[in-house]
Amino acid sequence: MSFVIAHINRLIDVYTLLDVHIAVSESTWLSILGRKHFNGGLSNLKARNRWKEEWKANLTMAPRIERHTGPEEDREEEIHSHQSPSVSGDDDGVEISERPPKRRRLSDSESSEDDPFVPQQPLPTLSRIKKKSDLSAAKGPDRNADQPDPVTAKDAFAMGLQSMDSSFSSLGLAPWLVGSLSAMAIRRPTAIQRACIPEILKGRDCIGGSRTGSGKTVAFAAPILHRWSEDPFGIFAVVLTPTRELALQIFEQFKAISAPQSLKPVLITGGSEMRPQAIALSTRPHVVIATPGRLADHIKTSGQDTIYGLNRVRMVVLDEADRLLASGPGSMLPDVETCLSALPPSTSRQTLLFTATVTQEVRALKSMPRPKDRLPIFVTEISTENNTTIPPTLKQCYLQVPMTHREAFLHVLLSTDANSSKPAIIFCNRTKTADLLDRLLRRLGHRVTSLHSLLPQSERTSNLARFRASAARLLVATDVAARGLDIPSVGLVVNFDVPRNPDDYIHRVGRTARAGREGEAITLVGQRDVQLVLAIEERVGRQMVAWEEEGVSIEGRIVRGGLLKDVGGAKREALGEIEEGRDVLGRRVRKLKKTR
Repeated sequence: MSFVIAHINRLIDVYTLLDVHIAVSESTWLSILGRKHFNGGLSNLKARNRWKEEWKANLTMAPRIERHTGPEEDREEEIHSHQSPSVSGDDDGVEISERPPKRRRLSDSESSEDDPFVPQQPLPTLSRIKKKSDLSAAKGPDRNADQPDPVTAKDAFAMGLQSMDSSFSSLGLAPWLVGSLSAMAIRRPTAIQRACIPEILKGRDCIGGSRTGSGKTVAFAAPILHRWSEDPFGIFAVVLTPTRELALQIFEQFKAISAPQSLKPVLITGGSEMRPQAIALSTRPHVVIATPGRLADHIKTSGQDTIYGLNRVRMVVLDEADRLLASGPGSMLPDVETCLSALPPSTSRQTLLFTATVTQEVRALKSMPRPKDRLPIFVTEISTENNTTIPPTLKQCYLQVPMTHREAFLHVLLSTDANSSKPAIIFCNRTKTADLLDRLLRRLGHRVTSLHSLLPQSERTSNLARFRASAARLLVATDVAARGLDIPSVGLVVNFDVPRNPDDYIHRVGRTARAGREGEAITLVGQRDVQLVLAIEERVGRQMVAWEEEGVSIEGRIVRGGLLKDVGGAKREALGEIEEGRDVLGRRVRKLKKTR
């Protein structure tokens, strides 16, 4: 009996592949099979032979098969089943009564989504948004079709993405990689991941621009691990990033995603001893995650084994490329050039650049000449235009403060009912300011820690771990914490100092409102900061609103509560500790003698 049902199902499958409709009523199949056959099978060979003859005779009475000619809107085609005479079994005397015909749709499913013959409606797409400066360029002469130009996607929907329900498996990633991402609760690719992963797997160089919190790390880590798993050898990839904390975060993400495999990543950053790092590099790890300065030091001082291993690298990633390629004071470009000089030439490796702010230095790379046998650079800028640089779920506010009482206003702001329970990051322009605020807020009763370049690396790592674990509610930091750090619990970002560069503002406020969550950014604005705020508003395409909370008057609380005296006393004590050479816990710190 199972063979017969399987045979009929196979016929239905064949008709489906031929793009035809089959409408079968329940009474028809019962007429063909017989109720007893349907429930229990044939009892003997004689009955089986009789059933075969009946089935062949009734097959000609089966419902007609219509050729599907194409989609028709708002039409339901109904087919009446043929009435078959009742079939009686001579072996048991059971008679099957005739049932009235039933009206059936072309598909047995109740939803048109399950019907393979119902055409899918096209998904709504967003039109491309062009800058005014691009309109004049669009009117120019057509490009030569023989010369492949970089492919630029201004929007995820303009990339030809077929469905928002795409999965990582549809992007071409290995099954073990899809399973590992799913175990980390990463099941649906973001726009930057849908755009970049297939092109990277094709071997194309890539420049990816997307706002903060959009999943750029997975966008380059997943294809690197996919290609490495196909041919694991030596140092397969090098990832350069501007800060130690971001390098550590990428290192941990590589280890987490590659858990099912035997990947050997290594972290090369400053603040740690060079000898263990040199030994790790000589053992040929699969992926090197490094800051440019420390890796450049190893290239200058290490032996030939390390240089030879770096000469065989196949993929290079510049994360936060705008910072790595920026010129001027404090530029990392010389160290980046040293690192790239030890790697294979650009024609023999795959280069990936990712950033949240696509600068002119980054855009200039896409117009560089390339060999004819190399695929064109893939360039995608998703949500990096002015009106989408900042996540839509982020509320931007400003608070006017007098220059001499910034600390008091900050203390009251962090103590309001709406903000007293929010994990927050407080950004400063100078390390000395961050150190002072850490000590001052600690004396005012806040659970606070800090992150800046004056701290030793071990303390920077432990402080960041304390903040991630909610052991500290406030993190006072400089711009070393502004890039790439993913701490989902952050609900508030406070700019104690207005950033001098609007792009730095974008990275700072990007620490909150990540991955669709809500967040708030408050900037303390003094009398001399107005022009900086106007430049920021022009860059992000949105205006800040005045901060307010129902029933809260910061000026009134400061005056009536006598907070100026408390904050002033805490500030004097903090300055005294700094002058005496004590740390934030009051312990005396030995200072190195100055050498001439």
